[in-house]
Amino acid sequence: MIGAIAGDVIGSVFEFNNVKSTDFELFSTGSTFTDDTVLTVAVADCILHDKGYAEAFKEYGRRHPDGGYGGRFLRWLHSESSEPYNSYGNGSAMRVSPVGWAYDTLEKVLEEAERSAAVTHNHPEGIKGAQAVAAAIFMAREGSGKKEIREYVEGRFGYNLGQTLDEIRPHYRFDETCQGSVPQAIIAFLESQDFEDAVRKAVSIGGDSDTIACITGGIAQAHYGAVPSFIEEKVRQLLAPDLLEVVEAFEKAYPVK
Repeated sequence: MIGAIAGDVIGSVFEFNNVKSTDFELFSTGSTFTDDTVLTVAVADCILHDKGYAEAFKEYGRRHPDGGYGGRFLRWLHSESSEPYNSYGNGSAMRVSPVGWAYDTLEKVLEEAERSAAVTHNHPEGIKGAQAVAAAIFMAREGSGKKEIREYVEGRFGYNLGQTLDEIRPHYRFDETCQGSVPQAIIAFLESQDFEDAVRKAVSIGGDSDTIACITGGIAQAHYGAVPSFIEEKVRQLLAPDLLEVVEAFEKAYPVK
């Protein structure tokens, strides 16, 4: 899942300062992990230690309060209730990458992706976004090609993956919904040549850059098999120790093949 975290860190400085180009510095003094990483690690911890998702999201969110969480999630995070709030925001999709690595069948991946989403994002679009990303990661790590992934995601989830980034980029604006960001993130992966190119393309369309790059990065790592060492080393340096500890435990339990 380091690919998803790398996308988040690289995209972090562009979320409210869109670049609309692939020509940018990957890291700057402002590069940091955000809520995408915090909650991705929380999902990994749930898988590793059989924790409840709602409990873990509250634990990690309160431990890292400056992650840039959405308003509705923040209210849920600090409330006494752990009931879902029918969200279709892309938070369910940004945190799901560990699910795509941890299970042996597509059916189980889809089931667990729904479980991870539904504690907050129980709207059908929120669940669909998480399932589409987890399925793409699972298929990529199992050796499916881009054509097969595209056809499955379009057929199973109804997303239009036929647009090109050049068609999307000029008119794309900030959109925190699953249906308004997950297809674009998958297209960035489909058009990419390698991991770095995937993340650059994800950032280049603008919008919710850290989350789009997080989603793209998770799929790209599964497809290309590795994150370039200079990116991975920098990202690990920027992670809080408690987050890095879970990342390393997850990588040991579910190694990249």
